[in-house]
Amino acid sequence: MADVKYVFVTGGVTSSLGKGIISASLAKLLQARGYSVTIQKLDPYINVDPGTLNPYEHGECYVTLDGAETDLDLGHYERFLNVPTSQANNVTTGRIYQSVINKERKGDYLGKTVQVIPHITDEIKRRIKLVTSGNKFDIVITEIGGTVGDIESLPYIESVRQLKWELGTQNCLVVHLTLVPYLSSTGESKTKPTQHSVKELLETGIQPDVLVLRTERPLNQDIKRKVALFCNVEESAVIESVDVSTIYEVPIKMVEQGLDKTVLRKLALPFDAEPDLAEWREFLTKLKNPKHSIKVGLVGKYVELPDAYKSIAESFIHSGAMNECAIEVVYIHSEDIFENNVEKKLGGLNGILVAPGFGSRGIEGKILTAKYARENNIPFLGICLGMQCAVIEFARNVLKLDGAHSTEINHKTKYPVIDLMEEQKSIIDKGGTMRLGGYKCVIAKNSKAYEAYGKTEIIERHRHRYEFNDKYFEEFKKNGMAPVGINPDSNLVEIMEITDHKWFVGVQFHPEYSSTVISPHPLFVNFIKACIG
Repeated sequence: MADVKYVFVTGGVTSSLGKGIISASLAKLLQARGYSVTIQKLDPYINVDPGTLNPYEHGECYVTLDGAETDLDLGHYERFLNVPTSQANNVTTGRIYQSVINKERKGDYLGKTVQVIPHITDEIKRRIKLVTSGNKFDIVITEIGGTVGDIESLPYIESVRQLKWELGTQNCLVVHLTLVPYLSSTGESKTKPTQHSVKELLETGIQPDVLVLRTERPLNQDIKRKVALFCNVEESAVIESVDVSTIYEVPIKMVEQGLDKTVLRKLALPFDAEPDLAEWREFLTKLKNPKHSIKVGLVGKYVELPDAYKSIAESFIHSGAMNECAIEVVYIHSEDIFENNVEKKLGGLNGILVAPGFGSRGIEGKILTAKYARENNIPFLGICLGMQCAVIEFARNVLKLDGAHSTEINHKTKYPVIDLMEEQKSIIDKGGTMRLGGYKCVIAKNSKAYEAYGKTEIIERHRHRYEFNDKYFEEFKKNGMAPVGINPDSNLVEIMEITDHKWFVGVQFHPEYSSTVISPHPLFVNFIKACIG
């Protein structure tokens, strides 16, 4: 018998049904029953990682503590499980093929013809098992990106078929997520798309063990019985996943439907006690019964696609619940902010967050936003490029360094308050100049940041190329914008604060990546507290 049990989550009918949320919810329930669980995502695209993808293509790029640029679903896994993921938790087709081709070039296959089966599928299976190396997990949940029937997903599906056969049915289980659409014209929920999707999966040699049916309306027992009969699945293993007001309700819905019990029974694992979800339920109670309400502006340049700022949006939910506050997030496009309309765009907000990003588009709007928040004493949180914009604004308007800028945007600026480090300047490969993953930061005691964290040393995640230029350190400090967070190894500035402002904090790192349901990020918690105040 295998030490580790494997659960694979596949999707059918349409994309974006919420495989990531179902995977995270199942993991949460198994964890709440005392099992050690991790989740990984297999992405069928050929990019080596999402790091070079435009956010419009794929939503935000999530960064792990060990510096991997990964799919945004890993954010959900961490937010639900409160456990960090790593490089091994996200695998792409690009990475698989790169690895196989490198081995072929080195002669590792001893002159054999390299093929999808067995070489690509063997590498996929190796990566699936790699997530357990050095870690003791009882259960590994693997989410397969895309939809069953997609050409690009086929090698992954074939790898699952092989693993199911190799490990045995008690050690390997497939959960298939499909759609049961509701036709308002006839007043009926239709199971045919699910039947076709399961048929497609059967043609690849995989019989699903559990079916999760996404639906707008609750399904009656007759529909579940029909699906069970046509899809060769036990009736108790047909689980309804009805639309809910927040993704954080999904684990509660799944426990009501018995998803965790069904999975444990099929994996021959005990499930004596009920899952301990007390903290989770307390969070939901606070989320649904706020005592305050505020409006916070999120100023960015990808606001048409909220998924581009997924972790920030979720951090607002966590910190809102912690403060028993309903937060209306107003998405504002930085390209639409000008001197003559800044009051109209930003007036009436209780707080402003300037979002991260790369490139010059919309940057002047972000700089104007920082100026508005500074001059009007509005709580302000600048993340990554958001901090850099606040620094540029302060340099121009308080230090009177006319035309101060970041060399990312204007490499000829007379006052490069944001610049590349010397050792980065000779590197031309875009991915090679990034500061990625967790870095230490030491916080000054008399600061808003220290008030939030309650400690002087922290580790936060980074994803950026340009830094605050040390040459201007003393000038900023003397004029009221203090560098209060410093990396102890490189002396790079991590946190800037305006000392005589209600709450004005800029951070070079990404606090949103480490906010979870059970541990909301302290900077977001204090930012929201300041907005309420």
